[in-house]
Amino acid sequence: MLEMVSRNWWMLLIRGIAAIVFGIAILFLWPGLVISTMVWVFAVYAFVDGIFAIIAALQHRDQPRWWAMVLEGVISILAGIAAFLFPNAAVLTFLYIVAFWAVVTGVLEIVSAIELRKQINNEWWMILSGIASIIFGVLLVLFPLTSIVTLLWLFGVIAIAFGVFTVILAFRVRGMGSGSTSGSQTHATA
Repeated sequence: MLEMVSRNWWMLLIRGIAAIVFGIAILFLWPGLVISTMVWVFAVYAFVDGIFAIIAALQHRDQPRWWAMVLEGVISILAGIAAFLFPNAAVLTFLYIVAFWAVVTGVLEIVSAIELRKQINNEWWMILSGIASIIFGVLLVLFPLTSIVTLLWLFGVIAIAFGVFTVILAFRVRGMGSGSTSGSQTHATA
C-alpha cells in the first residue's frame, strides 16, 4: 500500500489543494453563498475527489485493502451525483447527504491509515483527516437546524484541515515506496 500511495503522492496533493481551495472559497470568497449554490460546489468537489481516489486505488489493485480507497471514491461520487441531481432539495436532505459522506469517507481514511501504520511513521496525518471528517458528519446530524452560516464555516474549516493534512501526507509519502528500494540498490552498486 505504501508503494501505491507513494507513486500517487501527487493525487493526494491535488486532493489536498482542492480541499484547501474549496474551504477558502467558502470562508472568504463567497461567505454569503446560498445553500443551492453550496450544493453544486459540494457536488463537483465530491465527484472529483471520488474519481481521484478510485484512480489511485485501481492502479494498484494488488495491494492489500485497496478496496477501501475504491469504496471511499464510490461513496464520494455517489454523494456528488445525489447533490447534483437534487439541488433544490430541502436543506436537511443536503445536510444528511454531506453528513453520510463525511462519516463514511472519514472511517475509510482511518482504515487506510491503519494499513499504512505498518509501513511508515506519522500516518496519524491521515487519521486526523479521517477523524475531522467524522466529527464534521456527526455535528451535522446532531445540529441539523443550525444556520447556514454555521454550516458554511464548519464546512470551510473542515475542508481546509482535511486539505492541509492531505498535502502534508502527500509530501511525507512522496518517493517512500520506490525511494527506499532504489536507495538500497544505489548503495549496493556503489
